Amino acid sequence: MLEQYDVVLASKSPRRQQLLSQLGIKFRVELIEGIQESYPADMVADDVAQFLAIQKAKPYNLRENELLITADTIVVLDGHVLGKPIDEADAHRMLRALSGKVHHVVTGVCVTTCHSQQAFADTTQVEFAQLTDDEIDHYIQHDRPMDKAGAYGIQEWIGHIGVKRIDGCFYNVMGLPVPRLYALLKTL
Repeated sequence: MLEQYDVVLASKSPRRQQLLSQLGIKFRVELIEGIQESYPADMVADDVAQFLAIQKAKPYNLRENELLITADTIVVLDGHVLGKPIDEADAHRMLRALSGKVHHVVTGVCVTTCHSQQAFADTTQVEFAQLTDDEIDHYIQHDRPMDKAGAYGIQEWIGHIGVKRIDGCFYNVMGLPVPRLYALLKTL
């Protein structure tokens, strides 16, 4: 499908790399370090992920045959953005806040070539069961919540025991809304 392009994924996320490779797309990972992941303080929470995905694409100087994919995932609880935790205490605080509540996960994706740029955001509602402090601590000690928005990975232990229901794309919660990305790539 994309044979005319040298596809570049600008993400160190192993989950995004896995999901993109499962589409059968040949790509390489290229990262530019030091890209600021900040956004205006008055920005609506649901707009942040797409804004950041577009920002991540700006430093790249693409060649004629390159196609760049950038993405950003956030968790939104009660209108507030939960990014990646800064330490274990922050991870515990985030998971305690999500416990027993419904939140949504928004992933923004930007596809850029020399001639065009298209971006979108996908949203999935997630309902968490009531979590005990022991369950939260177990997860923090045995998995890797520090590199994940909202301090959790739906595909990990906490997702198996804590996620009661989702409404939307499962892969979006993992960090890449594969069906929507695939549909966009087919139009190129």
